[in-house]
Amino acid sequence: MYCVCGCLSDARRVFDEAVVLDIVSWNSILAGYVQVGDVEGAVTVFEKMPEKNVIASNSMVALFGKVGRVSDARKLFDGVVGRDMVTWTAMLSCYEQNEMFDDALEIFGRMRVEGVGMDEVVVVSVLSACANLLAMKEGELIHGLSVRIGIESYVNLHNAMIHMYSRCGNIRAARRLFDASHLLDQISCNSMISGYLNCGSIEEARNLFNSMPTKDIVSWSAMISGYAQHDHFSETLALFHEMQLQGIRPDETMLVSVISACTHLAALEQGKWIHAYIKKSNLKINTILGTTLIDMYMKCGCVENALEIFQGLEDKGVSSWNVVILGLAVNGLFEESLDKFSEMKRCGVAPNGITFMGVLGACRHVGLVDEGWRFFEAMVRVHKLEPNVKHYGCMVDLLGRAGLLKEAEELIESMPIPPDVATWGALLGACKKHGNTQMAERVGKKLIEVQPGNDGFHVLLSNVYASKGRWDEVIEIRDIMKHQGVVKTPGCSLIEINGVVHEFLAGDSTHPRLKEIENMLDEMAQRIKNKGYAPDTNEVSLDINDEEKETSLSRHSEKLAIAFGIMSTSPPTPIRIMKNLRICGDCHTAAMAISRAYGREIIVRDRHRFHHFKDGSCSLISSDVNSNNKFHTNYAYPSLGFRDVSSLENVLWKIIVSKSLKHNQEAKKEPQEFKNDIGPLIVKLE
Repeated sequence: MYCVCGCLSDARRVFDEAVVLDIVSWNSILAGYVQVGDVEGAVTVFEKMPEKNVIASNSMVALFGKVGRVSDARKLFDGVVGRDMVTWTAMLSCYEQNEMFDDALEIFGRMRVEGVGMDEVVVVSVLSACANLLAMKEGELIHGLSVRIGIESYVNLHNAMIHMYSRCGNIRAARRLFDASHLLDQISCNSMISGYLNCGSIEEARNLFNSMPTKDIVSWSAMISGYAQHDHFSETLALFHEMQLQGIRPDETMLVSVISACTHLAALEQGKWIHAYIKKSNLKINTILGTTLIDMYMKCGCVENALEIFQGLEDKGVSSWNVVILGLAVNGLFEESLDKFSEMKRCGVAPNGITFMGVLGACRHVGLVDEGWRFFEAMVRVHKLEPNVKHYGCMVDLLGRAGLLKEAEELIESMPIPPDVATWGALLGACKKHGNTQMAERVGKKLIEVQPGNDGFHVLLSNVYASKGRWDEVIEIRDIMKHQGVVKTPGCSLIEINGVVHEFLAGDSTHPRLKEIENMLDEMAQRIKNKGYAPDTNEVSLDINDEEKETSLSRHSEKLAIAFGIMSTSPPTPIRIMKNLRICGDCHTAAMAISRAYGREIIVRDRHRFHHFKDGSCSLISSDVNSNNKFHTNYAYPSLGFRDVSSLENVLWKIIVSKSLKHNQEAKKEPQEFKNDIGPLIVKLE
């Protein structure tokens, strides 16, 4: 009685005071310890039992399974004499609960061979294993077996079959079971919604979700997470707000999905609100949730907020370190990114392939060719990590940005794994930047042949031709695109104002405040021209006159978003913009001029990184921003003897800021001459 009521201490007192203890007494007190999950107490009782019977053994196998002591459960299972169906079921459930699904199927197979009976509990566990292994063939056999022995009418089993079929991608079979069943409950609907989402049937999932008379947290979480997984980020946030109006408290999985949606939409204010909600609700920020928040703040340009969360994490796993290292790099804080990498190693956290993507990315953005090679070699020799195609792509990009086009191509040709189109695309972009039309033409045609539907390669090669005034080839490329149905991805910029995300496309004429935006564009253009800005019409790859080119440039999506931001906010509020494509050189120059003319901080997150514009300058000294200010770092500097990254960055900054265009061109001297030039600066800075 005491054990059933959860009064274990009273039950133990009665047990200890008993003069005679029979098998029922031992089983009862053991069941009490098992019920409260007291493993050590249960083990002590079990070991003292004068006769270890099947009932007691079954309880211990089940308990070991619940606490993850699978090897102990299997050792005990193998030693049980006279195993019954409950023993087998406990072992099967142990494997299933601990995600050892192959072992679960192996146990089930032995059950069938030894003629052990089965009930719906067994079938539910084995169907769960099939679902997680995507073993639909085995699942179908078990479905047929359950029909033959007449247990398919149990609601839990019915739900398990729906889940198995939907998880394995057979949504039609799942729907047939769903429609034919008179046993539907909340779990049935949730399984079908998850199945639709797994198959990418977003509309069907939402229709079923809307038809549900009642929705639990699992229903909301499945639909919200499904939207986020399929890049329906606006719908993710809208449904989350709808759920809040109904007073439903979100769980961790849902919050991760919603924060990810804020990240992709650059919806900083909504992300901050969710962070505040987590604090107010006293929810523990574990590693997964914390890493997601760090990623959101980093990708919205709020580095300090991200680092504050990182410092507060109790368990800093490799994923948390990675998101900080990558986040610092894309925000232009290259030295800090490499410092974090060093700190990570000092803390005993082993870097992985993703870590080196961040480290190599930091090197390529600032043009550290030698440093990049050293990290690349250390990845293999020191950390025993095999570089993948993305790591090679980083190195190709690093060499290409430094103007080492021949070396970049040789690296591609010598790769031990087949290069992907992104790797060749990095070389094509470098060819355009450095004006190597011959190599660009060869690489571009190869890419178009391999991936004819990729608009980016067509456009990039077209731009190469346009930069050289080869308009016949430009027309030819555009005709090929038209013939093959390839459409150029339009530039799109997002800006969040008062919790609402506004979207602008290049040349957009749909915004309700279009007239005000156009007036602001005209005002901005006049003001920055008075400050010395001149549109870079070379960025327009169309054979039109300069006036038309200027008009085209003025309607780029980021300029529309900046104009709207200036109209809609007041200093010192930063203007934060996210763009789907790389910012062009003219918009980069214009953004610097606008930041000075209006005294505003402008933060643009493009396809590759952040640009923090303030007081007429950008935080990045980048090798791939090709703008009128001529702040280029196109020279290569192998083996210059720098002891650390900060020395090199300081020297580069000193050269670029203090020297004229003429001196900047002189920085392209041979390595030894370049070293001689900047030697005194190194001494002075150190």
